[in-house]
Amino acid sequence: MPDQDGAPLAGAGVAAVAGPARTGAAELRGAAILVEGLVKVYRGPGGLRAVDGIDLTVGEGELFGLLGPNGAGKTTTVGVCTTRIRPTAGRVAVGGIDVVAQPARAKRSIGVVSQYNTLDRACTVWENLYLHCRYFGMNKRSARARSDELLAMFQLGDRAKASVFALSGGLAQRVQLARALAHYPRVLFLDEPTAGLDPQSRLALWDVVRDLRKTGVTVLLTTHYMEEADALCDRVAVIDHGKILVCDQPDRLKRQLGASVVVHLHLGSAAVGGSVTADLAADLAAEPGVLAVEPTEDGLRVLASAGDGLVPRIVAAAMGVGLTDLSLTEPTLEDVFIKLTGRDLRD
Repeated sequence: MPDQDGAPLAGAGVAAVAGPARTGAAELRGAAILVEGLVKVYRGPGGLRAVDGIDLTVGEGELFGLLGPNGAGKTTTVGVCTTRIRPTAGRVAVGGIDVVAQPARAKRSIGVVSQYNTLDRACTVWENLYLHCRYFGMNKRSARARSDELLAMFQLGDRAKASVFALSGGLAQRVQLARALAHYPRVLFLDEPTAGLDPQSRLALWDVVRDLRKTGVTVLLTTHYMEEADALCDRVAVIDHGKILVCDQPDRLKRQLGASVVVHLHLGSAAVGGSVTADLAADLAAEPGVLAVEPTEDGLRVLASAGDGLVPRIVAAAMGVGLTDLSLTEPTLEDVFIKLTGRDLRD
């Protein structure tokens, strides 16, 4: 497919970061996904730098999460890995195959599920699976058998003859996932697969993704739902403005935050965003044990370490400026992200 230069992407241009020395052939074969010094600059006014020197290694059988707000560079990175976008610089190998030098060969080991419905509207559910199998070189008998197998595997047997127009968002994503696995790929890319799904469909898709781990398929998941990555991924990388900010296991990232409790203060509309809230944030930040105070849409988020009497002091300070409600939670990946970037996630 042609390059997508000129496609609109949100993001901020920052200086490129030099990647490591080129990896040898042995190291290429040892990683399911290898990204070295990846840069993508889109042509146009200012030369938008959507990806800015990314280095990543994803091991065989790993379920890896690439997290960040919309426009952070996640989809562009996946686009390069899946041969849809040509990089400006750097190298990407999937299953030991250079995706730029050998795109056709690389595609045989790649499965892709996007956030958009790409099913063939002129075909039934079964036909979508069958034609995909045929496209990847299976004979008619093997393609029929594989299509039937996938229908059973994803509990879609009763939808075999259904038009894809009749499918709910959750069912359509299950069909897309089945289709992506039809040719036995070694690596599966899930690009915002639960965007727009209702909670029940999202949880059902999570179960399907967890089951993939048993088959040995490597999965790279992009999402801006932090709880999704926390529930599913072995490791996660947080990306923003085309750069990797951190990369580690979810629990380790949360421990590195240093906070043991997050206090969400909900303030009256008269106080939110004004000088009163700013003064309260400054007062709370000075409290022993408070690590950070961040504004939210309806108040403040306070990251704190455990300490006798700290929460009552926070509540007492907030009562004087229109506290309407509060909640206490453990640190999440979203808290990690906000602490790193100093702002809430973008829409």
